[in-house]
Amino acid sequence: MMNFRQRMGWIGVGLYLLASVAAVYYIFEISQTYNLLALAQEEKAAGAQTKRSGDASSSSPSSTSWIVTLKTRLLLLPFWVWATIFLIPYLQVFLFLYSCTRTDPKTVGYCILPICLAVLCNRHQTFAKASNQISRLQLIDT
Repeated sequence: MMNFRQRMGWIGVGLYLLASVAAVYYIFEISQTYNLLALAQEEKAAGAQTKRSGDASSSSPSSTSWIVTLKTRLLLLPFWVWATIFLIPYLQVFLFLYSCTRTDPKTVGYCILPICLAVLCNRHQTFAKASNQISRLQLIDT
């Protein structure tokens, strides 16, 4: 039988997945901002290819704002960078919500990367201490 924390964990997982699907749908299907940025990037790339044959000495200062410049530079980042930036926090929140569905409340949060690393390091230190104590006992026994 599930307790209240587990039920709320499953509701949180469901709502989180539903919200993420809605956000992805909004970004790629409904929002015109993404479509316009992608189209402008393609037009710039096509314009740059035709401009390469022209003279490069006519470089005038751009009248675009720093926001547009930042957006164009961020769009040039490779896909794996964007996937890493968005996937790590997304998975951390998902795994935390999923860990709330476990029966044992002491294991909640072990899936979160900093906590997982701390637990692994603590286990390693405990294991090293125990192995040192065992080796000392063996030296005394012999």
